[in-house]
Amino acid sequence: MGGSTPNLYTFPDVGVLAKQLRKYTLQSQNAAIERHGTFRVAVSGGSLPTVLAQALLAPSDGSEEDTPKFGHWDIFFADERVVPLDHEDSNYRLVKSELIDKIPAALGKPTVHPIDVTHINDDDPLEVANQYQEELMRSFAAKDSVKLPVFDLLLLGCGPDGHTCSLFPEHELLRETTAWVAPISDSPKPPPKRITLTLPVVTHALRIAFVATGEGKKEVMRQIFDAEEGRNLPCALVNTGGGEKVSWFTDSKAVDGVGFPKKGNL
Repeated sequence: MGGSTPNLYTFPDVGVLAKQLRKYTLQSQNAAIERHGTFRVAVSGGSLPTVLAQALLAPSDGSEEDTPKFGHWDIFFADERVVPLDHEDSNYRLVKSELIDKIPAALGKPTVHPIDVTHINDDDPLEVANQYQEELMRSFAAKDSVKLPVFDLLLLGCGPDGHTCSLFPEHELLRETTAWVAPISDSPKPPPKRITLTLPVVTHALRIAFVATGEGKKEVMRQIFDAEEGRNLPCALVNTGGGEKVSWFTDSKAVDGVGFPKKGNL
């Protein structure tokens, strides 16, 4: 990490957080479009899509900097449950219903990359993971020409156990170093079959944002940022690997008692 540390932003409530998350996401968007004409972002499920929709669907101030340009977005999934796309556990379904379906036509429509459901009934989700990796290759160049894809932004959540994406504490997947997308068939959280971006892909992104809110997160946040025993939690590993590229968006309840230096503004 070269001595760099993540940014821990905290705000009085989710409303203020959403405004700052909007600013951060649109800065990322505008820089990416200027750089290569598209904005490649990966999102997680959980409570994140709701906060993201609150942030991005708010009225614009009319400036170029404050306007979502969804027609330039390529939306991938940081992890996905191996279920039909209309299943209640599907992250695609959640992001679609919370955000994508509500985007005004004037802002354009993003290109969305769901899993291929052809093999969702297989006992082993490996083929689903392989096909999603191939989907990434089509967008980020062939795997033999780039070692890792470079997302412009990852938007992630933090579980109460410190997991992120479908990377769980002490799971063997945390040691995966070559695959871009990996299967998991024994998720400690249902449903058991999932696919996930691997840790090297997550930490290779240009920007990584976590959203963590509510007092239910304060204990794991203390472990991630303050405690020696928390340093191997998946979220803490992202902090270590991503350094200053990582920004946490939290409300005051989630960081109550956390000693790590907190910031109030971007």
